[in-house]
Amino acid sequence: MVRTAILVSGGGRNLQAVIDSRLFGEIPNCDIVAVISSDPEAYALTRARAAGIDACAVDRALFPNEASFCEAVLRKLVDLDVELAVLAGYTHPVSRAMAKRYKNRIINVHPALMPAFSDPDCFGRVPHERAIAAGVRISGATAYFVTDTPLRGPIILQQAVEVRQDDTPASLQQRVMEEAEWSILPRAVALYCAGALKVNDGRVFIAGK
Repeated sequence: MVRTAILVSGGGRNLQAVIDSRLFGEIPNCDIVAVISSDPEAYALTRARAAGIDACAVDRALFPNEASFCEAVLRKLVDLDVELAVLAGYTHPVSRAMAKRYKNRIINVHPALMPAFSDPDCFGRVPHERAIAAGVRISGATAYFVTDTPLRGPIILQQAVEVRQDDTPASLQQRVMEEAEWSILPRAVALYCAGALKVNDGRVFIAGK
């Protein structure tokens, strides 16, 4: 079993997608040992406890700067003997030390088809605002291995979503979550836990593909 921790900061909708997929047997060989939140009031912790998963907080507000907070998160992962970390609505950068220790063992999902709309400030609704402003016909989401460079890393899976003429950033954000993020994040975790992912020269190769 792959000892897995899921890092969260908010409501936990992406977390719920992973929990549901595991419940239905779609992520075998995955032991979610903890959900760790940067906010002790995050609803994601309630979701974790309801699923019988240990939930805890490394409260960002208690640390004087981002560096000391990131160090505490890394120590928590090490103490839990975690092999795989999954970012599910986690709003903090990954430190160089964490990226190095967990190289190709941190999975995140971004609501755009990377490298498009993947500048360091493209979080929340920003990718959707920019997609609509650019007039693109297709957007989507990307599951990838995190590096110490924001929104840059080996791509695991991508899922396209149509951009409709009447879309607003809010409606596009919702559809990308439902049709892409909630699908490819659990699938990426499942592939990792099955030992089906190999990274070579910055590219991800999937066994059997």
